[in-house]
Amino acid sequence: MTLQRQVLIWAACFAVAVLVLWLLSPILLPFLAGFVLAYFLDPIADRLQKWGFSRLTAALLIVIVALLALVAALVIFVPMLVDQVGRFASELPALIQSLAARLNAWAPEWMKEAVNKSGTDIQASVTQFAGKAADWILSVLKTLLSGGLALVNLVSLLVVTPIVAFYMLVDWDRMIATIDSWVPRDYVDTVRELGRDVNAAMAGFIRGQGTVCLVLGIFYAAGLTLAGLKFGLAIGLLAGALTFIPYAGAMTGGVLAIGVALVQFWPDYWAIGLVAGIFAVGQFLEGNFLSPKLVGKSIGLHPVWLMFALFAFGYAFGFVGLLLAVPMAAAAGVLVRFALKQYLASRLYLGVDGAGGSPVPVDPAGPPEAIENRPA
Repeated sequence: MTLQRQVLIWAACFAVAVLVLWLLSPILLPFLAGFVLAYFLDPIADRLQKWGFSRLTAALLIVIVALLALVAALVIFVPMLVDQVGRFASELPALIQSLAARLNAWAPEWMKEAVNKSGTDIQASVTQFAGKAADWILSVLKTLLSGGLALVNLVSLLVVTPIVAFYMLVDWDRMIATIDSWVPRDYVDTVRELGRDVNAAMAGFIRGQGTVCLVLGIFYAAGLTLAGLKFGLAIGLLAGALTFIPYAGAMTGGVLAIGVALVQFWPDYWAIGLVAGIFAVGQFLEGNFLSPKLVGKSIGLHPVWLMFALFAFGYAFGFVGLLLAVPMAAAAGVLVRFALKQYLASRLYLGVDGAGGSPVPVDPAGPPEAIENRPA
């Protein structure tokens, strides 16, 4: 079979897979959630097996503990979280206006004069922005309640996802071995190497960064709540959830928390400093302990590429696409690096006689000609 025909066959298989995902995306959420949960928990099952548990017992024990934790979260934290998010949306216009008034009082006179001369009505602009922001938050909440997290889908998540996760955990090693047996024998070593690279990238992000998000979300939520900050639980969990994008969690949560603290605690500098210090400690823990230990030095996913994947898959497949975005981005990154490596070793890059030499390193001082002519 020629290379061109193989490329066509695999391209057709990929197109069919994307089409199937698009057609079935409304019902895939609990199954993908179960698969992601099984992938996240597989190392724990492997560890329990080393301690003498059977695979079936280990999977059953993990799923039971996860279900108990989920039920506890639904009973204890979810009602508080929903209440805080609702109150935050309703009080947002007043918070923004109070913060704007506070900042206006601190602004220097020359800035106030410049704004007055420009004819800009800051108060009206702030009021309009606050109203639009509150309307947007409320519309997002209504969309979640009437769409992806409707009652039927919520029940399917609570019922189907644990079942799928259980069966995936039990059959994980067998499933991997079966897929490996389907790989064309001429390319099995290459595919296995690519599979290991994809797994390393996915594990570093889904397991490592997912754990970092969980730990920081709990830390921020607990710290802000104990500090007495209004909406501390919601802001802390949001900051933890956004930590999967580098600096996004700390910046978003920090701005929201400090803004609320300025309105709520002013002129209590200690309380405001405590809120800022919680995020400073969180960043210190993430940069020096959590990320180096749980994620590693490199996972091969650039933040811009990750954000693009989240937007693209979310737009194409909805909430299911958000679950697919990270593993697909990791796999695509590995495949692109592999393709680039093959290209740099091919005649297309080196020339017909293959004597093109090694790539010329890029110097910030200029092109190779400038380097050669540059005085020593």
